[in-house]
Amino acid sequence: MKILVVEDNPSVSSMLELFFSKEGLEGEFAGDGLEGYHKFQEGDFDLLILDWMLPGMDGIALCRKIRETGSEVPIIMLTAKDSESDQVIGFEMGADDYVTKPFSPLTLMARIKAVTRRARKGEAAEDGIRTSHFHVRKETREVVKDGEAIDNLTPKEFDLLVFFLQHPKQVFSREQLLEQVWGYQFYGDERTVDVHIKRLRKKIPEGDQLFHTVWGVGYKFEELAG
Repeated sequence: MKILVVEDNPSVSSMLELFFSKEGLEGEFAGDGLEGYHKFQEGDFDLLILDWMLPGMDGIALCRKIRETGSEVPIIMLTAKDSESDQVIGFEMGADDYVTKPFSPLTLMARIKAVTRRARKGEAAEDGIRTSHFHVRKETREVVKDGEAIDNLTPKEFDLLVFFLQHPKQVFSREQLLEQVWGYQFYGDERTVDVHIKRLRKKIPEGDQLFHTVWGVGYKFEELAG
């Protein structure tokens, strides 16, 4: 696996380079956002790890610029920012996951395995889902509801919607959603699920009537009749 890391802290880069070597991963490193974007254009990477705070072009701007090229390469953000609003910004720009600093290499490795496993699973999945109101094409990541295209979903919002469409009326805890959609065990990141549910409710017409909070348990998805 070939990974591009854009990180301006030399000690973090050195630590990751040593860890990648032990894990049999190929790492390439850039110290600022502009250099990172140039390396992204020149290389063929399986995963990108972007620090939020970077000189020249910050990680969020870099993430947005990469997504604007049409690339679906998995992106993990490294950030000291832990508020819900910061998470929303990262996910809106197209990040697949985030790891809060300080972090252990083992935690990062678990996230790397999770996002790459999801990417492979998505590539192998059957293409279409049809329900009474939705038509979803997994291959092109297109979503249509009642004849109206919904084209502003982030990669993870799309994955979460697809999971709910495949499991209607079933109640899932936040832990279960993290395991099934994000691909890793629960580490106290329940706000990640809450943020994505909140965004789907806003972005999908009548979304607040589709995604139901089951108090004390988690969430379920149920389409409106008709």
